[in-house]
Amino acid sequence: MNETQPPVAIASPGVRRSRQARVSWASNVLTVGGDAPVRIQSMTNTDTVDVIGTAIQVKELALAGSEMVRLTVNTPEAAQAVPHIREQLDRMGVGVPLVGDFHYNGHRLLTDFPDCAQALSKYRINPGNVGKGHKRDLQFGQMIEAAMRWRKPVRIGVNWGSLDQELLAHLMDENSRRTVPWESRQVMYEALVSSAISSARRAESMGMDPNQILLSCKVSGVQDLVSVYRELSRRCDYALHLGLTEAGMGTKGTVASTAALSILLQEGIGDTIRVSLTPQPGESRTQEVVIAAEILQALGLRSFVPSVTACPGCGRTTSTTFQDLAKQIDDFLRAQMPVWRNQYPGVEKLKVAVMGCIVNGPGESKHADIGISLPGTGEAPSAPVFIDGEKCMTLRGDTIAQEFQSIVEKYIERRFGALQPVEPKLEEQHG
Repeated sequence: MNETQPPVAIASPGVRRSRQARVSWASNVLTVGGDAPVRIQSMTNTDTVDVIGTAIQVKELALAGSEMVRLTVNTPEAAQAVPHIREQLDRMGVGVPLVGDFHYNGHRLLTDFPDCAQALSKYRINPGNVGKGHKRDLQFGQMIEAAMRWRKPVRIGVNWGSLDQELLAHLMDENSRRTVPWESRQVMYEALVSSAISSARRAESMGMDPNQILLSCKVSGVQDLVSVYRELSRRCDYALHLGLTEAGMGTKGTVASTAALSILLQEGIGDTIRVSLTPQPGESRTQEVVIAAEILQALGLRSFVPSVTACPGCGRTTSTTFQDLAKQIDDFLRAQMPVWRNQYPGVEKLKVAVMGCIVNGPGESKHADIGISLPGTGEAPSAPVFIDGEKCMTLRGDTIAQEFQSIVEKYIERRFGALQPVEPKLEEQHG
């Protein structure tokens, strides 16, 4: 190694430099932005009028890891239902803040239904559909006044599917007079960014605390989202909500959201995220929360559940044993987390390895907190177990999966229950 050669740079997410908002309900306060963790949020797809059904889904999303849950508030009946949803959640001990999603008539609903305005912890306002002409400023102002009256933060959320057409037309006219006109897509970017920032400045001029203003500019293309948010973060320091709108179903929506959000989060842009998936038929709404958590954990921004490293398999691993065990362990860890999160502080940072053969198995297992290297094709039917980098035992026989799961559980109890590292045991023979 050349001593004059600088070390290889260690990649890490950029520092976020946004303001910090406070979203609260009762005694629960969730900080967003600044030095707070990047928060996860989701949205119900139930009819808000269905109080019980909506409360149950909010609880499911909260248990999955959503730290804020947004509800559609689109009718007087929906506004009347919100306080009852909040009441049901409080009875169940679910303190997650509720965000009201308003379009077109939010100014009336927040004025006519003060119990709704009070029960919500945050309002989402879309400046593209609060009204036209002179009514736009009036109706936007009514919503900001409600937020100040009830001391609620607001997210000013611009969406390219409902962009202020008057603003867009004005910017297109300006662009036509340029010596070298911008591309139409660049004009749209400017419309999104300027709509969000000018609306925030308008709210500030009315007396709204700038720390309690969050912004979003939702688009459905990966490169479009990156372009818009880079410019938005350059021109303001409000806390930013990230999300690829209408991301799609299944792998398409997952990959697109992951690509877009990861680029921005790595650059230090974004304070809350949502993965807007269209659920597959029969799929739980909570899947979008799981994916959002996986994005943050993969980037090293947060830890939610113990990670399981498992090899992809090759010609050396014709048996599916390692696949079955990896899934069994992963499912087991996730299922236990609602209890373990409080019982064993720090368990979410545990690293488990389930490997399929001798090539990388022992090495990966040593790098994990606890790992097992299963026998590949033609290898001796034994599975060494490594704890804290040391080979501690070898499992044999038909009960390897059950024994290893028991070893993992005991390791967690000893290490995180006692809040001290587990001392490796001398190698033992099992089976």
